[in-house]
Amino acid sequence: MKMEIIAKTSTLAVKGNGISYLKRHWTLYVMMVIPMTFFIIFKYIPMAGVMVAFKDYNIFKGVWASQWVGFAVFKEIFAMPEFYKALRNTLMLNVLGLLTFPVPIILAILLNELRVHWYKKISQTLMYLPHFISWVIVGGMAIELLSTNNGSINHMLMAIGASPIPFLEKPVLWITTYVGTGVWRNAGWGTILYLAALTGINKELYEAAEVDGASRIRKIWHITLPGIKPTIIVLLILQIGNMANISFEQPYVLKNSYVMDYAQVISTYVYSVGIQSARFALATAVGLFQSVVGLILLLTAEFISRRINNQGIF
Repeated sequence: MKMEIIAKTSTLAVKGNGISYLKRHWTLYVMMVIPMTFFIIFKYIPMAGVMVAFKDYNIFKGVWASQWVGFAVFKEIFAMPEFYKALRNTLMLNVLGLLTFPVPIILAILLNELRVHWYKKISQTLMYLPHFISWVIVGGMAIELLSTNNGSINHMLMAIGASPIPFLEKPVLWITTYVGTGVWRNAGWGTILYLAALTGINKELYEAAEVDGASRIRKIWHITLPGIKPTIIVLLILQIGNMANISFEQPYVLKNSYVMDYAQVISTYVYSVGIQSARFALATAVGLFQSVVGLILLLTAEFISRRINNQGIF
């Protein structure tokens, strides 16, 4: 009897604490309504459209009235040699992009080490600006600078008697240009999270290290990097999980007929085969395949990180 009374009293106390907490912090829950509404309308409700991948979709009949075909669309996709080529290119370009993962970390550490405040602010602004430039403009700039016949760089090379370099025509040079433009546009923006993480490191650690005679490199290696290690791990896991996906704009604006064997990625493949040809079931099936592969990669990276560092995102 006493135990029942104690249990009921504990339950009432928990409910009372919960109600009082809601009364104090109800504004936080009201603020969550907008993002939750966004995700429900634009993320969860559209998931019903995934069934298009399992139907012989007819735009006039609609999603629900179209005939079920099971995995026939997936079988058709996996029988296409072009799909495997697009998948190979997607993974290749994303792996090369993963090799540039340390660039924002290095930039953030360098910015953090700057002591002249106005110079630090100017440097940050100059590195952030490319992120706000459209890929259409970036592609136009790349063509104007790097094209073999009309590019400014090749004009300067020919002016000094050197041979022009086909940056956008040779596969290896095109891949280098692709990765380089991606780093130039996104690396500065990627430093924001690392700079935020750096502000959370206890300044007394640096002071103690300075008293012990540690050099600046030693402080970076033993204090700065361990301090932002959780942020690095989380962002690395997310990037690995996103390796099956690739943006549409960058490969689309930089591709040309000379490098189509390497520039055709899944996003442009879906556009050309699924959207332009009005094969919406095929486009949906490829998108679902990407999501499943991305989920597998994300969970694998999370599992490995948990085993090695006992840290992850879940």
